[in-house]
Amino acid sequence: MDLKHRLISFCCSPRRVLASAGLALAVASSMAGAADYPRVGLVLGGGGARGAAHIGILEVLKEHNVPIACVSGTSMGGLVSGAFAAGLTPEEMLTALDAANWRDMFIDKPEASQISARNKTVARVYLPGSEAGLTEDGLRGIPGIVDGQKIKLFFNRLVGSQYGERTIESLGIPTAIIATDLLSGEKVVFREGSLTTAMRASMSVPGVLTPVRYGERVLVDGGLVDNVPIDVVRSLCEVDVVIAVNVGSPMLEAKDIGGIFSISAQMVNLLTEQNVARSLEGLMPQDIYIRPELGDLSAGDFDRYREAAQMGRTAAEAVLPQIKALGVAQARYDGWWQTVASARSERLVVDEIEIAGLRHVNPDVVRKYLGEHAGQEVETARLDLELTRLYGEGDYQNVDYSLITARDRNILRVAPMEKAWGPDYLRFGLDLDSTLGDTADFNVRVAYHRTWLNPLGGQWLSGLQIGDEPTVFTEFYQPLDVAQRYFVQPRIGFRRETINLYQNNDRLAQYKLDEWRLELMAGVNIGVWGPIRLGWLERDRSASLDIGSRTWPEADSSFGGWYATLNFDQFDSLFVPSRGWSLQSTYFEASNGDYARAEIDARVAREFGDYVVHGRVRAGGSPHGELPIYDALALGGFLNMSGFSTNQIVGDSVRYASVRGEKIVGRLPLGLRGDMRVGIGLEAGKVDGRYSETELEGWQGSVALYVGGETPIGPTYLGYGYSPEGISNVFLSIGKR
Repeated sequence: MDLKHRLISFCCSPRRVLASAGLALAVASSMAGAADYPRVGLVLGGGGARGAAHIGILEVLKEHNVPIACVSGTSMGGLVSGAFAAGLTPEEMLTALDAANWRDMFIDKPEASQISARNKTVARVYLPGSEAGLTEDGLRGIPGIVDGQKIKLFFNRLVGSQYGERTIESLGIPTAIIATDLLSGEKVVFREGSLTTAMRASMSVPGVLTPVRYGERVLVDGGLVDNVPIDVVRSLCEVDVVIAVNVGSPMLEAKDIGGIFSISAQMVNLLTEQNVARSLEGLMPQDIYIRPELGDLSAGDFDRYREAAQMGRTAAEAVLPQIKALGVAQARYDGWWQTVASARSERLVVDEIEIAGLRHVNPDVVRKYLGEHAGQEVETARLDLELTRLYGEGDYQNVDYSLITARDRNILRVAPMEKAWGPDYLRFGLDLDSTLGDTADFNVRVAYHRTWLNPLGGQWLSGLQIGDEPTVFTEFYQPLDVAQRYFVQPRIGFRRETINLYQNNDRLAQYKLDEWRLELMAGVNIGVWGPIRLGWLERDRSASLDIGSRTWPEADSSFGGWYATLNFDQFDSLFVPSRGWSLQSTYFEASNGDYARAEIDARVAREFGDYVVHGRVRAGGSPHGELPIYDALALGGFLNMSGFSTNQIVGDSVRYASVRGEKIVGRLPLGLRGDMRVGIGLEAGKVDGRYSETELEGWQGSVALYVGGETPIGPTYLGYGYSPEGISNVFLSIGKR
């Protein structure tokens, strides 16, 4: 039998429990002349969500009046240790967990409705997870799936950072929190400094949570070196009895190991189990070892925290005689706890706001995200929202705050940490749009994105796309004021696209259409709704027959005119919304007066539990004149009259309406925004002044059935479309904007 199982047997068998209880009583009696009760050191191990079991154990210790002389913890154990030493009762911890949205907490950015229009535009075209920085040291990728922005703000709220900076050395119980130095592999023991920074560093699972930079160190999860830090608590204070709690994940079985994620998890489990075995060798006969039976509860099951807490309570009650032996009289316990809880600060009124630590970003631009806090107590809900919105602009690795007192003034210090791999980036994207058995377009793209070219936040974005629709472009986006409300946006680009011509559901011809496009635009951002832009659009187009019969003329055309756009978007998600609305509209007036082109597209989404309803109306046409073939409108394609091929019906005017219902059938793992859905859509559309499908009169109906949702590579759908007048189509769409 190995050491771990011998300890479990020793601590948990009835005979051993009684023996250990007697031994603990003997220790207490021997100390009667000193402190009247044994000094207890508490050790709380790491285990992700399984660490909520610690709260149940703390409940039992509280109920039996067991004072704690000092505490050490790792990862989730470090979080609970810090909260306990900061004066939170187990009940207060559970209340805080009740209020937490764990799925949202592991998604750093705010919902899409709170992100600026400029950043939404870039994020829709280029995958956020593919961002790579171009630095003096070369190409650098993102260091983790989750930066931990909302997690850190939750830690701040949990320990009361809004009352003043919480430092480890000021806590009511001597505390140590364990992290790992990723550069040296050394164990880092936080005994002083920022409590919430130590918590965040200790929980930084490599590859999942971004490491914490602390001076010259790069810190990750302490479980890699000391998941149950027994020796640390012994060195922290002179303890007579150690209560050590191990909530680590068990080793995976062979049948559960297959992919890269399971292999990585097993590697971490191996490292953890090895250092836990070494730590347990330091237990003495009078010590108490608790390993709750947590069943199938995994490290990521944060929404099962109450279940985990109950399992922790059950495990503590299994060694109740030993725990009772460590209890003291109620009055003595109340006095001890009053000392711990008194370390919690009084509320402070902010005298001024300070922006710290910026290298490229203009502090005045940061201030536009912050409301009026001077002369008020810190309102955490509002401040958290403001800092999350600031983080969502994409320039920062995290945005934190602290409330410090200096020169008899209370200073709210906001510290946006700019990305170490910025401010210049390479961005990547892809899309596939296929009508199975008919057409397929696949493209990959890359862009060079320079940000903060000047104090107002100027950006230069240049990109290249290769595939079925080759594209090259360059654009400059320049805000004109610190609030970044007004801007200019010149852009020039080339694009080649494929145009298919249909008649009676048969594809008669395929054309290659080349277009050079110059935009000289100016605009105004209407809050977070989106921009209104106005300017000049110049286009040069040439069409050539690629396949089939020459039905449309091969012709070159150059034309320009005034161009206006409105793009309001208040959906909660960039690609697959559950709630919100959007309104897009464009207007082009040809300079020669031959025609004008106007289009409007309105959408709305509403959620009802796991069900989502979408509505959409679209209309476009020529306010005067007639739209030429090279600038006509079209219907056809997935969720755009799904019973027809992409852009199958082309003409002078378009009317379209749809209603869709979706059922959410699965959600992506923690740290990834998105879900998978099955849906049905009912569509109706009409095209007048047709250049294709000229015999298709009046309104047409269509039905779409599909499965898909938002994934790490963008929106992904497999769908089937049917129309009595069209062709039954099977669509596959990946990353299509």
